[in-house]
Amino acid sequence: MTDAFQAVGAIAMAPVQRETPEIRKVAFDAPYAWIAGGWRDLWIAPQISLAYGAVFAAFAYVAVLQLTRFDALPLLLPLAFGFLLVGPILAAGFYEISRLNERGEAISYRTIALAVWSERDQLASFGMLLFVLYFFWMDVAFLLFMLFFGSATFPPLNEFISALLLTGPGNGLLVTGTAVGAIFAAVAYSISVIAAPMIFDRKLDAVTAMIASVRAVRKNLPAMALWAALIAALSVAGLTVYFVGLAITFPLIGHASWHAYKELAPA
Repeated sequence: MTDAFQAVGAIAMAPVQRETPEIRKVAFDAPYAWIAGGWRDLWIAPQISLAYGAVFAAFAYVAVLQLTRFDALPLLLPLAFGFLLVGPILAAGFYEISRLNERGEAISYRTIALAVWSERDQLASFGMLLFVLYFFWMDVAFLLFMLFFGSATFPPLNEFISALLLTGPGNGLLVTGTAVGAIFAAVAYSISVIAAPMIFDRKLDAVTAMIASVRAVRKNLPAMALWAALIAALSVAGLTVYFVGLAITFPLIGHASWHAYKELAPA
């Protein structure tokens, strides 16, 4: 963990652009157009987008099975937050599909893999920053549980839900955890909403891209709040039918994020 913080410090001290990219003001309902654009891009190379989405859905399903096996389903919520954090990095392949389509170039597994590999350093730097935030969130989540429930082990999911809703310590954890989680989610969303596609497209460093992402959220707060709600709704919808829906909603969000970036930060 110490090595991770040292690496992040080195990234933060690295030279960055003096000026972040220009951010455009967009209409409140712009996210609906991003979703429409993402839906069109999803069917440009469906054999790639849907296959990648299926792999992601299978991974999520296996993770839940393992949590069930060890009676640790109460950890699902904090772990789901981790998926949201790393999602912008994992969606890099979808950005390349959308970018190649804009340029009228051929789309293949090879071209996507080469494009992602060419940006591996900055994407890895950005991913490390997000992972540090995620590990910090997990530490806080465990501390909050211990604060309200002491040193007790995690109960089975049905008992945990009953404790959350019907006991004083559970209510305290529910309210405090939701408030703290909302703060973490807002920070993570602000620094990453367009940072990953910007790094991928413009070959920027992670710090500059995150600054631009925060500026995009601040300048378009109503539209970005709607976009966050749509991402959350699509993510929840993807969890239905044993995570099968993620095979569609994850690529859809990835392609739509590209359109969000292109409108918010025009070249």
